[in-house]
Amino acid sequence: MKELSRRDFIKGALAGSAAVALSSVAGVSAFAESKALYTPGTYSATATGINTVIVTMTFSEDAITDVVLDVSGETADIGQKAAPTLAQAILDAQSAEIDGVSGATLTSGAVKEAAEKCIKQAKGEIPVEALNLGAAEEKGAADWLGEAPEIAEADIRETWDTDFLIVGAGNGGLAAGAYAATQGYNFRIIEKGTTWARVRGWYGAANTDEILATGEKPMDRAAFLREVKKYSSGKCNLKLFNTWLDESADMHNFVRSCFNEYHPDATCAVTVGDEAHWPDEDPDHLFFPVEEHFWSAPEGRPDRNEMFTKVMRDRAGVEVDYNTPMVKLEKDESGKVTGVIARNTETGDYIRINAAKGVLLACGGYPYNSDMMEQLDPMGTAVTTYNNAWPLDTGDGIKAACWIGADMQQEPAPMLFDRGIIAPGIDAGYAVTAAGDKYFPATEGQFNVSTQPFLKVNRRGERFTNESGSYDHMSYAAYGQPGHVYAVIFDAKMPEDVQRFHTIGCSAQTRANPQAQLDRFAEQVEKGNAFMADTIEELADKLGFEGEAKETFLATVAHYNDLFDAQEDTDFGKPAYRLSSLNEAPYYGFWTGACLLTTEQGILCNEKAQVVDKNKDVIPNLYVCGDNAGGFFVNNYPCVFAGIAMGRNMTFAIKAVKMAFGE
Repeated sequence: MKELSRRDFIKGALAGSAAVALSSVAGVSAFAESKALYTPGTYSATATGINTVIVTMTFSEDAITDVVLDVSGETADIGQKAAPTLAQAILDAQSAEIDGVSGATLTSGAVKEAAEKCIKQAKGEIPVEALNLGAAEEKGAADWLGEAPEIAEADIRETWDTDFLIVGAGNGGLAAGAYAATQGYNFRIIEKGTTWARVRGWYGAANTDEILATGEKPMDRAAFLREVKKYSSGKCNLKLFNTWLDESADMHNFVRSCFNEYHPDATCAVTVGDEAHWPDEDPDHLFFPVEEHFWSAPEGRPDRNEMFTKVMRDRAGVEVDYNTPMVKLEKDESGKVTGVIARNTETGDYIRINAAKGVLLACGGYPYNSDMMEQLDPMGTAVTTYNNAWPLDTGDGIKAACWIGADMQQEPAPMLFDRGIIAPGIDAGYAVTAAGDKYFPATEGQFNVSTQPFLKVNRRGERFTNESGSYDHMSYAAYGQPGHVYAVIFDAKMPEDVQRFHTIGCSAQTRANPQAQLDRFAEQVEKGNAFMADTIEELADKLGFEGEAKETFLATVAHYNDLFDAQEDTDFGKPAYRLSSLNEAPYYGFWTGACLLTTEQGILCNEKAQVVDKNKDVIPNLYVCGDNAGGFFVNNYPCVFAGIAMGRNMTFAIKAVKMAFGE
């Protein structure tokens, strides 16, 4: 087995793509006969996973001798990692009838489909496929919204009737389903994928019993509302935050009741005390309320979404209808939403789902829709190197609501973490596969140490901003820098420095276990994404600084040491306790950009989770939650409120159920 880089992958039309290639030197085949089974040669075919998968296979007269998979447009941590296993399986089985890789269902299915087409081409059963890959760079972005599809009545093969339909089996949709099940309500839940979405283990809730039991005072509502208003420049809907403040504790109580039943050994921890407050040494410290809740059990962290599916099954006999994407919403002449048209992706048949009491859109944001990203959030797109989002979040719910007249938030609000580690010389923003699909080029995300406020420089070797702040500050500052990326520099004192920095939220993982981050750093060194050196000069060379840029970098390090010695950042005003010196080997460095977790620019709603139109009138029977909803976050995600995105998601999901059923 060998792995090929994007530069040495297939010669000819496929040059430039990431690929995995496997070869068999023997002509052993289960199909060997006296008559040739295949026409010898190399054949290629495509199929759609997350993006376009290209499979290229070489055949002798009676065997598959080589398998090359181009999965460069698939998720780096799922589909791309599955590629060697899938390629080897095809070679071993001498067939496309192989088991998929767990967790990589879409990529596995696409690989098998394309491999089967290659085999049929080699057998002469179908024409040889000519891949049109030459114009990949010329593909422009289509209008992101488009028009609602027209579905002929004759093509609708089934009709389902229910009181309440939930679209999306993610964190919000499953919370809504579990709550509806415990109340005995009649509902269904559809999901376009083959499993529930990845769970976010922690969530934010205000003034819960767990918080108050620690001795914490109830949250300062006025201070909280002032802070979220400031973060959005006054553009957010404060009524939505009031709903979260008033009802998130009830949401938490419901979640707790489920854990008590299904995971009675699980405990809920809340982040309090010094761990939940920005250090007092920072005179302009940010308001950081106590709200984060984290469930764990002796056997590990329970999967909350798996638990919710069990609640639905046990209490209401409801299973998620997977492989059933929503195609469009339906409404009557009065403007009331009556249900949806969905499609069974296994049969291709359309289904009309009538929902007497309403539809909840819980479909997520649009982080995996490159047209929406480029057109709705060009700045966030430009600074991102890694996509850490759920691969099926492609804006379906947003588009469906807009097609029937819903209003959408006009400004982006990406959740950007400054953790998309990349190799030197790679720019942020989209790269393009041989098939023309767009993807973010980093292969590693959530590189935690990147958030620490160490020295950060651009490609010219210049320091360009105050490195202390919330996660998206560095990413946005990098927009004004070459390639929209920057290098992070620290030395052997990292374990001591990060204790003094005392960053908050998930970045505290580095402070809690610096050795684990150094171990992960060593892994990135092996991959060529990070560098260690005995001198600053050597580190400069490894990071790719040359000529004037190298001289500037060395002068920047010397000047930064002077700022530390003086304990005053006269350049950009970083608090003294977050300065550090660079004078003890080994020295560490790497390049990074933004790691996109999700988008939160969605459909506007009121404080009751009801979708509104452009006149801000309610669209009857239509509800929204989570990243599918807008108005809560504008401009950015205020990450000093740990877990608030997930907390508002489940709070509004349950709110929608209560509204639909008259609670």
